[in-house]
Amino acid sequence: MFEGKKILITGGTGSLGKYLTKKLLNENVDTIRILSRDEWKQIQMDEEIKDERLRFLIGDIRDKDRLSRAVEGVDIVIHAAALKHVPIAEYNPFEAIKTNVFGSQNLIECCLNHKVEKVLAIGTDKAVSPLNTYGASKMLMERLFISANYYKGSKETKFICVRYGNVLGSRGSLLPKVLSQIDGGEEITITDPSMTRFNITMSDAVKLIFRALTNGHGGEIFIPRLKAYKVHDMIHTLQKFKNSNNKEKRIPVRTGEKFHEILINNEELRSTYQTKDDFLIIENPTQLHKLDKNIIKNTSMNSDYISNSVELLTSDELLDLIKTDDFIKNS
Repeated sequence: MFEGKKILITGGTGSLGKYLTKKLLNENVDTIRILSRDEWKQIQMDEEIKDERLRFLIGDIRDKDRLSRAVEGVDIVIHAAALKHVPIAEYNPFEAIKTNVFGSQNLIECCLNHKVEKVLAIGTDKAVSPLNTYGASKMLMERLFISANYYKGSKETKFICVRYGNVLGSRGSLLPKVLSQIDGGEEITITDPSMTRFNITMSDAVKLIFRALTNGHGGEIFIPRLKAYKVHDMIHTLQKFKNSNNKEKRIPVRTGEKFHEILINNEELRSTYQTKDDFLIIENPTQLHKLDKNIIKNTSMNSDYISNSVELLTSDELLDLIKTDDFIKNS
């Protein structure tokens, strides 16, 4: 799939982009272009990975001309660039729209102009039945990518999406925040202990991306089968892991924050199929003849795929995940 390919990762200096880059370099790719706005993170990433196949490009997906030069000659694009923190997007909605929506439109048009083979967008559970600006902007991003398979006309570019929950250990997520509070001897802030979140490790997120790029024909949304956890269970497990007794402090729920996250809503079930590893949302019936024989109509769900209705991780499972997580091992 990746051998000899030229790959562009937008937002490639983020937690996922860096991990994805390391995995792709093991696949005998030709080159990987990293497009991002932060020169210091690019310098750090270059020094950490040290591979002559890496190319670092300063740029913003809002800048269509710069984006066009970044895409030129590329075979595969993985779109990870976004403004992705709920409170930031809530208080800077125009900026979130410029990056997450207009930036995605720029990328789609550049990929069509340069005849890219496959383009994959990284989605989020917050895009399903969105409650906040971030979720709404990512829902529009997802719609743009799926609709691009009709918009493209006779061009061969395939547009695919993946959608998953919070990545364990990613920048700004619960795990590094709580660990920082524990290490600093601070009170651990918690909104509502009964909140649930889907859990996916960085490794499993990258495996999903690889499956989607390998098996996608264009127009699919790939969604992994995930367990979930209660926020309070995760905090207690982290305290156990660090042998800490930090006090907890209740804080208000953030603006736009959901109590439970949804990966597939009830309206999407009619278009949902399943494989051994994933659910696939395929809206266009003409795509069905391309499906692998092992992909079948989904019959396992009769209501929303929501984090408070799936199997919850036990304390032992959470502890095992934390011990093996790359963020923990590298911190």
